[in-house]
Amino acid sequence: MARIPHSSPDERRPRRGGRFDWAALRADLRAAVPDAAAALVVTAAIFAWLYARIHSGTSPTIDVMPMLGEHPDRYWMYWLCQAFGWSALLWAWITVMLGMARSSVHPSWLPVSAPRLERWHRTTSLTTIGLMFAHAFMFFADSVRGNEDGLGWAGRLGTAFVEVFVPGGYTTGTGQVAILIGLIAFYLAIPLGLAFYLRRRTGSRVWLALHRFVIVVYALSVWHTLLYGTNVWYDGAFRTTVWLLQIPVAALLLVRLSAPARPGERLRPRNAGQGPLGYALRLAARVGAAAVIAVVLAVTFTGRDGGRTRGVEGAEMNVTQPMVWVGLALLLATIVAVVAAVARRRTGRSGPRRAAAAPEGSAEEGASYADGAAGTGRTPASEG
Repeated sequence: MARIPHSSPDERRPRRGGRFDWAALRADLRAAVPDAAAALVVTAAIFAWLYARIHSGTSPTIDVMPMLGEHPDRYWMYWLCQAFGWSALLWAWITVMLGMARSSVHPSWLPVSAPRLERWHRTTSLTTIGLMFAHAFMFFADSVRGNEDGLGWAGRLGTAFVEVFVPGGYTTGTGQVAILIGLIAFYLAIPLGLAFYLRRRTGSRVWLALHRFVIVVYALSVWHTLLYGTNVWYDGAFRTTVWLLQIPVAALLLVRLSAPARPGERLRPRNAGQGPLGYALRLAARVGAAAVIAVVLAVTFTGRDGGRTRGVEGAEMNVTQPMVWVGLALLLATIVAVVAAVARRRTGRSGPRRAAAAPEGSAEEGASYADGAAGTGRTPASEG
């Protein structure tokens, strides 16, 4: 737990005047400027690399969409869309790794402090959301430019908006599933990634419970890439590399589950407040993380990475839109159930204390807020 600096009772009081922590968001946005600038540089480099491969005729995208190779300059917005997609996936990988490192037991050999890790995690999360939006927006812009149906401006804008930003609006080919998965990841990333700034309203336990589902957003993003990324459309070294990059994520997830920073999350059969169900869920999560590592290693050694084979007609997709919608419904139901359970437990614990609570704005209330913020390395005094 981060140390809380000595302060006066007034400094320890939780700040009022809003349910959303705009001050913290503004501070994180300012801190994210260098990170976002680096992301744009990386995106530009990826764009140049994709463009060069198209001009040299070595890009697998040409096999998927030959017209892009015939008129590469006409489709520059598509290449920029692809570049933003790859940088978004890279930044998602970085922020997930930082988040799991922050929520694990802090090793003594790591030169970076836990509060700094968390600040990096929050800034890279904001950058990732921005990159995801840029990826979708450039796809929208390219769709408007293409205007395959010869519509007027109102028609082309409306059609492109539905196909790109409305889940289920894209109804042809692999995109009807891949774009749906990508949009679900994007729209989930916003509330789950920004839940931290609502912690004053929800309490620290609720936002932490929400934020843990961000790993699902990352998994959906990888799935979207492997399904629809034309550079990883076919099996080969590049696609296998994307799989290999998931080993550190799964390994760190296993470490985070095995040695969490918060003692209450550790796997102990007699852990107070954990209960049989909590113990079973935590054990299942550890087994699942280990299974992911085994699967990725198997993919690497066998070369069967799910990619298409050139010259061979692919089989029909074994995942359909209705399946994705059912999966989303189950995920949302799980999120609601978990948040409701955490909220009930929070209410049950705080109810008796509130009945005999100190006056509003007392030092006790401020200490309670500080205890919730300590897990994030933030204090009321440091949030100004």
